[in-house]
Amino acid sequence: MLAVITDHYHYAITVFLMMAGLYIVVARGNMVKKLVGLSIFQTSVYLLYVEPGKIIGGTAPILDPAFTVYSNPLPHVLMLTAIVVGVATLALGLALVVRINEAYGTIEEDEIFEMDRDT
Repeated sequence: MLAVITDHYHYAITVFLMMAGLYIVVARGNMVKKLVGLSIFQTSVYLLYVEPGKIIGGTAPILDPAFTVYSNPLPHVLMLTAIVVGVATLALGLALVVRINEAYGTIEEDEIFEMDRDT
């Protein structure tokens, strides 16, 4: 059992990062902290896809009689696209936080909900 855990420690790290990011998004009221939690969660998803795509001893999928083991490049390519989308999402989220701060004077969810309830 311990050998299985030590062989797949990267999955444990990925799950830890995923749960930490999810906890930050759910438990924090500060919108910037929520965006950081979302970024951590996205990073764990990148790791979840890229880790199985790399085979130890594998090479790029260029046919050559000298190589018999190849790594799959598809997860890496898909995650490059996901990183670009994640950066754009984070930039949009930060821009919205700046606009919310200008409108309400705070970036704490509880204070914004209280202001909306009073009006």
